[in-house]
Amino acid sequence: MREMIGQMMVFGFDGKKPDERIKKLITRYRIGGVILFTRNMGNTDEILALTVSLQKTAKEAGYEKPLLICVDQENGVVRRLGKGTTVFPGAMLLGAAGDPRNAYEIGFATGVELKALGINWNLAPVTDINNNPSNPVIGVRSYGEDPFMVSAFAKQAILGMRKAGIITTLKHFPGHGDTDTDSHLALPVIRHDLSRLRAVELVPYKELIPWGVDTIMTAHIHFPAIERRKIPATLSHNIVTGLLREELGYDGVITTDCMEMKAVRETIGTAQGTIDAINAGVDIVMISHTYELQEASAQAVYDSVRHGDIPEEKIMDAYNRISKLKDKYLSWEDILANGDTPKVSEKVGCQAHSLLAWKVFRKGIKLFRNESNIIPAQKNGDTLVIHPGTVNMTLAEDVEHSNCSLGMAIRSINPCASEMCIDPDPDASVIAEVLSRINSFDIIIVGTLCASQNPGQIKLVRKLLETGKNLIIIAMKSPYDYQFFPDVPAYIATFEYTYPALLQAARVLYGHDIADGEMHVTLP
Repeated sequence: MREMIGQMMVFGFDGKKPDERIKKLITRYRIGGVILFTRNMGNTDEILALTVSLQKTAKEAGYEKPLLICVDQENGVVRRLGKGTTVFPGAMLLGAAGDPRNAYEIGFATGVELKALGINWNLAPVTDINNNPSNPVIGVRSYGEDPFMVSAFAKQAILGMRKAGIITTLKHFPGHGDTDTDSHLALPVIRHDLSRLRAVELVPYKELIPWGVDTIMTAHIHFPAIERRKIPATLSHNIVTGLLREELGYDGVITTDCMEMKAVRETIGTAQGTIDAINAGVDIVMISHTYELQEASAQAVYDSVRHGDIPEEKIMDAYNRISKLKDKYLSWEDILANGDTPKVSEKVGCQAHSLLAWKVFRKGIKLFRNESNIIPAQKNGDTLVIHPGTVNMTLAEDVEHSNCSLGMAIRSINPCASEMCIDPDPDASVIAEVLSRINSFDIIIVGTLCASQNPGQIKLVRKLLETGKNLIIIAMKSPYDYQFFPDVPAYIATFEYTYPALLQAARVLYGHDIADGEMHVTLP
């Protein structure tokens, strides 16, 4: 029973090498998998050494099947791989590029790099329908706001990663798109009735489940139309078993989102939440950060089974589904084939992958507005670039990948441009300082970032509009920023703040390329 319970646990840890805590969780608690974050990522050699070391620890502990090793490599603004790997475009930029085949090719290339680094499970693609412009946590992580378009792109992404031998995940069931609350920070509530959910949020699941889905991740969101108790969907038997298993007919592996998110941790608590999630029907529980919570939760499940609070049949069913998934994708022969000194494949970060990514970046950037033909702009010293420095807006994003490089991208083409880095939500004093510096510039370029969450950005842009200067907005993440200043003379949407996306925006700005991406979201 301990073995079966352990296989239902996926835990994270700190460091670029396995520490004693994660080793203990593997050898004593027999956990089924490990989740990696940027904190675990060194260079590519270090990543491969880490994953092989984790697997060897499991092998030496007598594991019958290898560990699941997973990451959130959605690409775009949510990614975990860094130096030496390819920066691939994220979901909304892929959607703007218009061709689902790109999702297949990017999915396959992403899978190849993950597999080469010893990672066998990608917690992607996102199948949320981004139908709320103020959504603080999904936004550009979604392919768009049309459920059938999202289904088409997600299907191709899955097929691509599957071809590379990577387990995939649809998330976040039954839908995280239409909320203005981040479940990392609180418990969001979506009040739509079931008919609306079936017509919109559930479409990707209805479309994709019949031809096979590896795993589905639940959302920590309350849906009162399905669950009367004010609890996250993750803990709801009505949603996990009633809706997903019985109505939609899903018989694959169901995993939770991280049980340390505040929607769970600060309501019912992580350990009790783990018990309730298993009783609701999930197979895998993810606890990403805190060792004490991981150990307490594993023990709480064991005690609950022993006392009859969790039926043994639930544990056995989950164990069998996880075993079936591992048998399909994992083998010790493949994992340990390279011996004690495994080498990273030359395909990781290769030129072919960079060219593929660049092809999509070129197709995805959108020039939405260009009054008076400000674009293409002149390359001279009369240009000021204003942008935030740190750009990660949610706990799903990593600070390590969140240093804005808009100024660098602009100056790579126009070295004479000046740059001013400000807070993402500038206060009155910062706005006054910006206004005091603009007199000597003819062209002002402002990089905005989720203006709905940063009212200071809106105030700054409106003040700049009053000056009559030639103003160009580069929306570095949310294309919906346009709703706050629809009279801006020029507006470019990049859908993400990765350097290749910003560089392509700079190329468009100075006439080196065109921007023919599709605006697949509704703007005023």
